Amino acid sequence: MRFLIQRVKRAQVTVKEKIIGEIGKGFAVFIGVEGADTPEIADKMTKKLIGLRIFEDENGKTNLDLKTVGGALLIVSQFTLYADCRKGNRPSFINAGEPKMADALYRHIVDRCRQEIETVEEGIFGAEMKVELINDGPFTIWLDSDELF
Repeated sequence: MRFLIQRVKRAQVTVKEKIIGEIGKGFAVFIGVEGADTPEIADKMTKKLIGLRIFEDENGKTNLDLKTVGGALLIVSQFTLYADCRKGNRPSFINAGEPKMADALYRHIVDRCRQEIETVEEGIFGAEMKVELINDGPFTIWLDSDELF
């Protein structure tokens, strides 16, 4: 499982010219699911996401987490995080989880986040989406379950 996390001042996702999710200060999170991923991996990744201390405290140190600063989440499914570009110029996505399984894990992650964070917005799994954001920092974190657990 892979999470690409961007600390944002604001972010929104649009489908067919309609804004379907929008947040202020928080994280825009792009989630890629691999075929071998499980709800247990999703829970560990979600716990790590929510606990990340990457907001500045009163001394300018990145020491505060999402809950402490009252931040929000915008969560977007992104199978392209599993692009394999080793051969040729056309990426392969064979390592991405099959859609039904990946959608179930995506829903699981969104539900877990909603248990912890007051404002959780999301994209639509499998839809053609436009994502706009203002990266705060810029601050971007890559979490890969193969490297964390």
